[in-house]
Amino acid sequence: MVSAVSLPEWYLGVGCCGRKRQNVINQFSSIAGDARVSFLGNVLVGRDVDVNELRALHHAVVLAYGAESDRRLDIPGEDGSPGAGVFSAREFVWWYNGHPDARHLPIDLSKVRSVAICGIGNVALDCARALLAPPLRFVPTDLAAHALAQLTGDHQTGGGSAVREVHLVARRGPVQAACTPKELKELLTDCGVSARTATPDQLTVSEADSAEMKATRLKRRVFELVSKAVGEASAADAATAAGDRSSPQRRRDLFFQFYRNPVEVLRGPGGAVTGLRVERTAVRPDGPGGTSVAVGSGVFDTIPCDMVLKSIGYKSLPVQGVAFDCRRGVIPNVAGRVLQQTNATASSAASGSTSGSGGGGKGGVPAADVGLYVVGWLKRGPTGIIGTNLVDAEETVDSLAGDAEALLRAGEMSHGSAGPPGAAGLEALLRQRGVRVVGWRRWRLLDEHELAAGRAAGRVREKVTEVREMLRICGFAVE
Repeated sequence: MVSAVSLPEWYLGVGCCGRKRQNVINQFSSIAGDARVSFLGNVLVGRDVDVNELRALHHAVVLAYGAESDRRLDIPGEDGSPGAGVFSAREFVWWYNGHPDARHLPIDLSKVRSVAICGIGNVALDCARALLAPPLRFVPTDLAAHALAQLTGDHQTGGGSAVREVHLVARRGPVQAACTPKELKELLTDCGVSARTATPDQLTVSEADSAEMKATRLKRRVFELVSKAVGEASAADAATAAGDRSSPQRRRDLFFQFYRNPVEVLRGPGGAVTGLRVERTAVRPDGPGGTSVAVGSGVFDTIPCDMVLKSIGYKSLPVQGVAFDCRRGVIPNVAGRVLQQTNATASSAASGSTSGSGGGGKGGVPAADVGLYVVGWLKRGPTGIIGTNLVDAEETVDSLAGDAEALLRAGEMSHGSAGPPGAAGLEALLRQRGVRVVGWRRWRLLDEHELAAGRAAGRVREKVTEVREMLRICGFAVE
């Protein structure tokens, strides 16, 4: 396993300290500790070693680097001076989970009362949960210390987060929301928020919506959860207005801004975000195959906010020497087998993962690039949850297992009966190049340090987020 950072990537996670994420950490850590597995951290493919070198050293290479870029809104005001209040959801998640590349993001939640999140997928819900949940809930978790200090406050940061409302901005309606019911329910029930819509008619159901919910249980469940939460908040407001104080008091509001398309980030004289201008939309079956699309109405509103998070999708990036579909942001493949590069566009060769066996070259589809595989978001696009990735990985592993005999024969032909040198050869190459490789034993030093610091603070772990400090703890001399 080759990782660009000094620690296994699964410790950086997406979810906000959830039980599912902890289960993933435990399972992967158990596998990585197996004697048959080699972990090489602080190694960046493309800088320290290239894909062709990896392939020459192994029978097979599986590309699993995911999607580490973001789709843009491409609207006025999106780009401002550093610290001007617009971040991608990926950056924000990396920030609160302690990713070294995001520790210095200029986020100051003590000055943010309202946040607009563009998108309503599961990552958007993760961001909303981090902003809206009772801050003390995060104290025993492994949330990054700098994020915890901003959420809860301390002697240095003062009063902690000032966030009182989050707006989830979606171009289409609740029936078309990209989130899944379980994640939505966790946000609505665990955070103690009042759920609201921008206008009452945003929960009106059309005939097309009814048909969509009838066909897909998950869409119906999402709509039911939103409707129930908004109804309960309205009832509580009415009871409070009538003098009934028995309902629990909600400190923070979650606004569902359905049928709203972001068109401009509004900024004040100093460049600070002051609002998000949106156009009201309607859903029409004008997309490919009759799919629903948002159509602008020419009517505009302003959502007052102090920070904007963009959660409209991730993008994978190409790696040199491997075919890439720039339109879809995936490596073209058949059941996880990477297809060879051609002069034609990759998208005409394949649209992500499809069923079938490799090696073909029939029907205009390029042959599989023998010994090269892909998995996860890089394979199919940035969709799904942990369970989706499990099914995806099983398909790729099945393909690799089916090719095992051919791969072994190829290895013997190129390297003799011993086969490719594998991890030992890679470590020797990296050592020759002066790369400070964080192997599993060195990583365990960092792991034990973080766990001990966490125990001392009454937390699961206290993450180290600075690369130089990570390397020092791992036993390297750091200037």
